[in-house]
Amino acid sequence: MYPLRLTALAKPLVFGGQAIARHLGKAGLPEWSIAETWECSDVTGAVATVREGPLAGRSLREMVADRPEELMGPGWSGTYFPVLTKFIDASGVLPVHLHADDEAARRLEGQPNGKTEAWHILDAAPGATALCGVREEVTAGQLRAALEAQEFDRVLRRLPVRAGETVYVPGGTLHSFGPATLVYEIEQTSDIQQHAMRWNMEDGSPVGDEEFAANLDMLMRQVDLASRPEFTPGLRIAAGDGVERVFLTASRYFALERWTAGTAEPLRHAFTTAQILTNVGAPVRVRSGAWSGELGRAETLLLPAVLGEVEITGPADVLLGYLPDLDRDVHAPLLAAGRGLEDIAAPLAEPESGGTPRTDGGGAP
Repeated sequence: MYPLRLTALAKPLVFGGQAIARHLGKAGLPEWSIAETWECSDVTGAVATVREGPLAGRSLREMVADRPEELMGPGWSGTYFPVLTKFIDASGVLPVHLHADDEAARRLEGQPNGKTEAWHILDAAPGATALCGVREEVTAGQLRAALEAQEFDRVLRRLPVRAGETVYVPGGTLHSFGPATLVYEIEQTSDIQQHAMRWNMEDGSPVGDEEFAANLDMLMRQVDLASRPEFTPGLRIAAGDGVERVFLTASRYFALERWTAGTAEPLRHAFTTAQILTNVGAPVRVRSGAWSGELGRAETLLLPAVLGEVEITGPADVLLGYLPDLDRDVHAPLLAAGRGLEDIAAPLAEPESGGTPRTDGGGAP
């Protein structure tokens, strides 16, 4: 096993632009507007494949099936990779929508899991905002009436958006962001969603009255009126001379960290579960196991768990996403760095009950 370069799906949705190529510097994108690139995906119909090396041509789902513990860590089993990551260019405004939580996904969508997600803001214009959650004391009837009238600010919370902050968005939360906002998104592996718009995000075509009413019916069965997430700056700890580690968000579904390093010493990190390494800075040199190579701007490597460690030569600015054991991977390093339990609970709270999932509990989404 070695660090895996995966194919990335580019999606030309109507709210997209060219910031992923022009601002982040991602190479190889088409000339037209791109809304999303799926950096690490095992969603059915959008499964990534390995681009280089002896495993070239193998799909991520095949890797999960054939070498689950080497890829994900000891004791793990499942039929698909559990974490999805994306760049999202909201040059325009995303549709107001939600994703089902686990229970609603199984009961209403026939899917094995829902889609809780988190947005890490890479860049945002001054005054940028996001809609995220229903205002307090808004009833289901009031929400339905406002959605029918497309009067979103009447019932939804509008929050300021700033680069460097992160918000954890549980399934069932109504949301939207944009314009002029560039996001790195990490989420459960799923593509289920319910929209509240009179237009389709694929091409801007109108949604008919009958379809619109059916969409709202399903959305209202899935919405969580009590979910009101907040943006946070994350928790910072020193990880070496000029090396900083920021825990951006963490739950039983995924964790996301941002690491920066200067030139005094390399960024070094040991791990026991697969790491999705995404570069959001200048090109860097990466070594993991016996492999070494360059990771360019806005490129991603999937580091299998069996490799156990990674070293990145600075200057570096990278993201690491993974399926965590919360005690081992999040709480322990924060406590060792002098962070108290009260610090950990605030920005990294686990909204849903239960421990770290070790199986997917069903067929692939």
